[in-house]
Amino acid sequence: MFYAIDMIKQLRIKDYILIDELTANFHDGLNVITGETGAGKSILINAIDLAFASRVSKDVIKHDKDKAVIELVIENTKHDLSQLFEENGIDNLGSEIVLTKEITQNGVRSRVNGTLVNQEFIKHLKNYFLDIHSQHQTYAFMQPKYHITLLDNYACYGAKLNKYKEKFKEYQQLLAQLENLKTASDVTESQLEFLQFQINEIDSANIASETEDEDLNRELEVLENAEKLKELTGSSYWAINGDDGSIMEALGKIKQNISKAVSYDNSLEELEQNLIDAIENLRSAGSELRDYSQNLDNDTQRLNDIQERLYVLDKLKRKYGGTLQAVMETFKNLSKELNAIEFSTQNIDELEAKISHARQELEKIAGEISEQRKNYAQVLSSLVQEKLEKLELPKARFEISVKPKELSSDGCDEVEFLISTNISEDLKPLAKVASGGEISRVMLAIKSIFAQSDDINTVIFDEIDTGISGKASQSVADEIVELSKYHQIILITHQAIIASKADKHFYVRKSQTDETKVEVYVLTGDNRIKALAELAGGEINEQSVEFAKSLIMQ
Repeated sequence: MFYAIDMIKQLRIKDYILIDELTANFHDGLNVITGETGAGKSILINAIDLAFASRVSKDVIKHDKDKAVIELVIENTKHDLSQLFEENGIDNLGSEIVLTKEITQNGVRSRVNGTLVNQEFIKHLKNYFLDIHSQHQTYAFMQPKYHITLLDNYACYGAKLNKYKEKFKEYQQLLAQLENLKTASDVTESQLEFLQFQINEIDSANIASETEDEDLNRELEVLENAEKLKELTGSSYWAINGDDGSIMEALGKIKQNISKAVSYDNSLEELEQNLIDAIENLRSAGSELRDYSQNLDNDTQRLNDIQERLYVLDKLKRKYGGTLQAVMETFKNLSKELNAIEFSTQNIDELEAKISHARQELEKIAGEISEQRKNYAQVLSSLVQEKLEKLELPKARFEISVKPKELSSDGCDEVEFLISTNISEDLKPLAKVASGGEISRVMLAIKSIFAQSDDINTVIFDEIDTGISGKASQSVADEIVELSKYHQIILITHQAIIASKADKHFYVRKSQTDETKVEVYVLTGDNRIKALAELAGGEINEQSVEFAKSLIMQ
């Protein structure tokens, strides 16, 4: 028997939910997980899923612990990730990849080979190695909106579909532009005239700067107080430089006295220099006061001009925003609005022509994709029906319906899975017809087909055997065994027939003493026979043990 080489080799868990510490080494074929109801069988699968998950609740941290740690060791020989790792600064450990998820009260950190990575990288990595089928996914598979994605994932027109999606996005942007242009052009003549009036009113004001009003107000205050300023600065000048009793005259006498004092005590030289500097500074200040006073004129014309200018600016501020900065911003916005209106009236025809061309191109690509979908739908329908016959649904008919619809982001097709499990019934939507056991087998059939066509290493099934028993269980077991020849399979089961096919059998037990704990054991020999006997008969007795032995011998 051929088994897949690439797989999840090991799962390590520490302080996660009810588990103190656990190491599970997986086989490269079929790994089965069994245990009593409520024992926590899903914990292992959930831990693997969480290692790749984008959102992890801190509630998974074991009570009274600071953090939970989940670590996966993945064997990889199929995918060349050397360039991806190099671009992200990740050490290449050969065929092994170590993925670590650390959940703390403050957040979540993911590492690959010890290097911290973001969630987008982890999501990308998951696409290479893992496919988890849960009860939630079964529900999703039943919804028609997911059927087109399933068909597209099986088919081989990904590049063309991506091209279509890019073109459709551009098409939507063109439609949005057209809508905006039509809205902009849908204005009345009076609205357009008023918009032009507002622009001209602001433009004709020729605003010098955002602070022109502040500068003018400062100049206005000087002009309004010119006489008082002239009097104050003039009298100050005469106090400094007047003929009798001026400050300069007094300082001159002080300077003479200090100069004589220096001849007796040279320690006064610094004081003398300070006094000289003070005299020079005061002389300079006096000159400036004289010039200011002489040049200050009572310019009535300038005063009137400023007042008129401020009236114009204040009027604009009241109408357009309160400040000159707001007025200028309003002018920009009004100009853009006018340009948009003028542009729209000139370019609607041109844009409509672009849209028409873009739609024709979309319809062409969508039509090509539609033909491929119909072809692949027939192929996939036949394959699923063949699988269903092997899974003890010999009268089942399965068909993938591809019907036309209006162009959308995924093309022009409406895809839905139809099934009839009784020969006398017509095909109907999957969600309305199939029972729990039938749904499980449809999902297994689809998963088996997809797994054989993709590069995923590990496929995980969480209770794929729901609602089946007897001969159907044997057919499901055979299908899973066949699938495990090419992929590592990890599954939870309640069926002894399926569990008996395991290459490695894990048993989950919950114990409650001082605290609740979940422990995981690998079953071999008599312990495995007892577990299978309990699964088959509900209790361990002579008949159930013999039945368990017969299953292993098959």
